[in-house]
Amino acid sequence: MTYSEFKTKYNLTLNEAQDNAVMSISGATLLLAVPGSGKTTVLVSRLGYMINALGIPAESILTMTYTVAATKDMKQRFISLFGDESAQNLEFRTINGVCAKIIMSYERISGGKAFELITDEKQLSAVISAIYRDVSGEFPTEADIKNLRTMITYAKNMMLGKTKIAELDTKELEFSTVFTAYNEYLRKNRLMDYDDQMLYAYAVLTKHPEITKEYREKYRYILVDEAQDTSKIQHSIIRLLAGKDARLFMVGDEDQSIYGFRAAYPKALLSFNEDYNNSKILLMEENYRSDANIVSMASRFISANRQRHEKNMKAVQKAQKSVRRVNLITRENQYGYLLKVAVNSVKQTAILYRDNESALPFIDIFERQGIKYNSKAFDSAFFTHRVVRDIVDIINFSLNMYDTQLFLKIYYKLSTYLTKETAQTACKISEEKGIDVFSAVFQLPGLNTGTKKACTSVYSNLKNISSDKAGNIIHRISGYMGYSDYLSRVGVKTSKLFILENIASRVKNAREFLNRLDELAVLTKERKYDNDANIILSTIHSSKGLEYTNVYIIDVVDGFFPEITVSDYKNATKEEIRLYEEERRLFYVGVTRAKSELTLFSYRNEPSCFLNQFFGEDKKKEQEENKAITEDNASFSEYKKKFKKRAIICHKHFGIGEIIDASGDIVEVKFNIGINKKLSVKVLYDNELCSVE
Repeated sequence: MTYSEFKTKYNLTLNEAQDNAVMSISGATLLLAVPGSGKTTVLVSRLGYMINALGIPAESILTMTYTVAATKDMKQRFISLFGDESAQNLEFRTINGVCAKIIMSYERISGGKAFELITDEKQLSAVISAIYRDVSGEFPTEADIKNLRTMITYAKNMMLGKTKIAELDTKELEFSTVFTAYNEYLRKNRLMDYDDQMLYAYAVLTKHPEITKEYREKYRYILVDEAQDTSKIQHSIIRLLAGKDARLFMVGDEDQSIYGFRAAYPKALLSFNEDYNNSKILLMEENYRSDANIVSMASRFISANRQRHEKNMKAVQKAQKSVRRVNLITRENQYGYLLKVAVNSVKQTAILYRDNESALPFIDIFERQGIKYNSKAFDSAFFTHRVVRDIVDIINFSLNMYDTQLFLKIYYKLSTYLTKETAQTACKISEEKGIDVFSAVFQLPGLNTGTKKACTSVYSNLKNISSDKAGNIIHRISGYMGYSDYLSRVGVKTSKLFILENIASRVKNAREFLNRLDELAVLTKERKYDNDANIILSTIHSSKGLEYTNVYIIDVVDGFFPEITVSDYKNATKEEIRLYEEERRLFYVGVTRAKSELTLFSYRNEPSCFLNQFFGEDKKKEQEENKAITEDNASFSEYKKKFKKRAIICHKHFGIGEIIDASGDIVEVKFNIGINKKLSVKVLYDNELCSVE
């Protein structure tokens, strides 16, 4: 069956770029697909073409997706186009599903038994909790455990060594000690987590070539979706499964890589030509989703990133008056504005934000006003975060200043300047004499004047909390009582204080505020999905892959979104640039969720480099960046001139070699170690991988 006949039979309407991607069967292909370009349609169509037109056996094809939900969705999409019969022998798996099969093969061949996989997150949390208590001497919150779980996943997926893991230590906790103890527990009990499962499978493939050969023969064709979200260990496993001469089809877009905290490794997309022989890179640049104004502004914005393949997103939809910047006096004004939007909403509207906690003021307001809404994947760990627990503890102590246990949890987080020994002595006097703790403090002999004055101030503020307006309480604690200074000392962000202050502004007093936090904690856990709601609250991370008619993006403020800004690429570190460019990608993903209308908020006296750049208002900065890019391009041009046929190069990983072919950005090098490699000169330049003699 010809390709034209295949398209006619299955009623497929594809553009030229999509056609080229579907028909790219031999060799290794990286398909870079911009937002809204129809990548899933292409993946599914390609599978149908391979099986129904080319007669490739379905059982020889492995399709890997990022999540279990994505595997089910893609299989269903395939069945809807090509029927159940074609899908019977097709495998749609996550990378962990593939790793489980590899480990089973090892068990079969070796006769041994692999460690048992822990699938119960509660069991893992209990292990981490016990280790945390041993290391820190304190009980972890739900947020602490979640954070440690993420960091462990990051370390294993990035295949970090001891030195790099030690760099993750903070003032509050030695992560490296927790990490070592956690892995020792697993080994001692012959257990492995999902991250270990990948490391285990990687070890099997590297140490047992017969198993690697078995899988290469079984899966002669491999398809990988969402490649920009794939981690370093996952890319390493895919390379081993596919081999150098792979029939590999990888779909992704490094501009949409936003999961760096989970060890997403978009760098692998930039070195694709180095990793695979007979490789090519295809582009799908047409956006079918969004208004042309949204597309052109988003494309210009992301083009300023350095770590990317060059591409130019083009709009299929016509341009309307679809993008607005609303300038409000303060961040607090956004809630009243969006309440009016929600009340009058008759079409699908998404309110997107960078951090999960930003949903809470909206949830609080919408619940009070009876507004129908859905909150996508809200993380209730907010309520157990240390900052939130500290504020609750301080307020509770203000309501009962005889509670010595609470005092010992908070005294050093406020500007009391008491030593641990002094605080413990005061608590003992308080319990013996039946007086409040601060009265006991003032009875201590030898208390210096400065400490006494500081404690008097804190004591006075604590007494005022119970009678103060709730909206003033958080500012009193963070400012007058020194809690913000404590957070600064231990390196913890203060963003949650803004959320707490906003919630407090809608209640009368401290007790009502504590009660409202408890109510919201229950509500966010138990709330059911509302099919009739037009309003969606979501982090940008959770909105990835989705689209909405109207989109509002809030809190686009320097220091919050983006968390880090880079004004001078020349003097910034590689890590600062990496983090800043991921923030830019996150903003890019957010704006490209919008189909018809996009609204972004700015706040008077609060700078926003992203909004200035997105709306083309930051001309000076843009000129400086363009100058830096021009200078860098000039350096690259001089570098590239050296890559001529017969030139001798020295590569960091492959050693000495001779260039045997040079075409555009790609050079083919014959290395002295006996291999030929096709390399991107731009990748070599950006990563300082190679010198030319």
